[in-house]
Amino acid sequence: MKIMIIGAGLGGLTAAIALRQQGINVEVHEAASKLEETGAGLTLGLGAQHVFRALGLQNAVAEQACPAGTLPFLHYQNARLLMGDFDRGDGRADDGEANIVRHIYRADLQQVLIDALKELGGPVFTRHKLADFHDSGDQVTAVFANGDTATGDLLIGADGVRSAVRAILWPDDAPRFTNHVAYRFLVPMAQARPFMDLGRSAIFIGPQRTFNRYTMCNGDIVNCAGLAETTEAVPEGWSIGASESELAEAFSGWHEDVVGLIGHASNIIKWGLYDRQPLATWTRGRTTLLGDAAHAMLPFLGMGAAMAIEDGYILAKTLGLGTDWEQALQRYEAARKPRTEQVHAASIIQGKVTQAIDPDRFEPASAPMNNMDMMAFDPVTAPL
Repeated sequence: MKIMIIGAGLGGLTAAIALRQQGINVEVHEAASKLEETGAGLTLGLGAQHVFRALGLQNAVAEQACPAGTLPFLHYQNARLLMGDFDRGDGRADDGEANIVRHIYRADLQQVLIDALKELGGPVFTRHKLADFHDSGDQVTAVFANGDTATGDLLIGADGVRSAVRAILWPDDAPRFTNHVAYRFLVPMAQARPFMDLGRSAIFIGPQRTFNRYTMCNGDIVNCAGLAETTEAVPEGWSIGASESELAEAFSGWHEDVVGLIGHASNIIKWGLYDRQPLATWTRGRTTLLGDAAHAMLPFLGMGAAMAIEDGYILAKTLGLGTDWEQALQRYEAARKPRTEQVHAASIIQGKVTQAIDPDRFEPASAPMNNMDMMAFDPVTAPL
């Protein structure tokens, strides 16, 4: 069997590694001209780390990550603790053994996965932007914008919220703008230190706004993300810049630490947040979806990357069970759709809770992130 994966993101690379470890022929096709990840941090949920342990990658991942502490939620004006506890960690990596949430620079995680796939002999083809594909019933042929083609037994769409694979399968189904925009930027710790007395991580919540900041890269960089509700339709992507004045206006009157970090912001990226309407099925014929292509969601739980990683692992596991590919894809959907639909819905609720009109009435018990059955789910041991 030969598997073609469209997209060299976290979910696609995880699937490719898990497939190669089982001796399954797989190749990854990436639209970009080179494999690199735009700079941003991400929260590495417990489910994703269970996957990395199963694949023998957790030590390498943990070397690039740092413990996330108890994820304190703070009042946007006075920094009063609303939920969790202050994070007094030093931002240094640990051995990865503890079953805790971690933070990591996305580019570092992607490089760990790329290196692991290279060691397994899994090819990654760049400049392969999918233009079309054809399912003959016996095989799938992918056609790329540069004129190249590739043929395999299955095609996996792991190509993000604006998935070309999904657009071909369901042309009338478009990403939905969620009326949220994210401002993302990085600040060197040397500049950020005066604004970090409340601990290495903090999530400030206020009316229709959230500001999340935490250290990464061995404590040397502070990753910042300000999320705001908006009526302005903002495109999704890393190509839209924003000024410091625009960001400062969006968080005017917030705690001095937030204002101080914004004052040192450079290369601010303005990113419209889009999600996807859940599909009745992810699969048509010999093609299926994973990650954001299947279930793009809001970032309020910090679970988007983990969902893609879990998908990739479970897809590979079902394909390695020795059953035919149709049964494998059915098992994959049956295992993943309920899980991702639960997290998708909970992410919307979490956003409403954390961006309440009156944060003084914040009720921690109503926050979905306190649902440990959901947040601590182990995809490795879950039955298929």
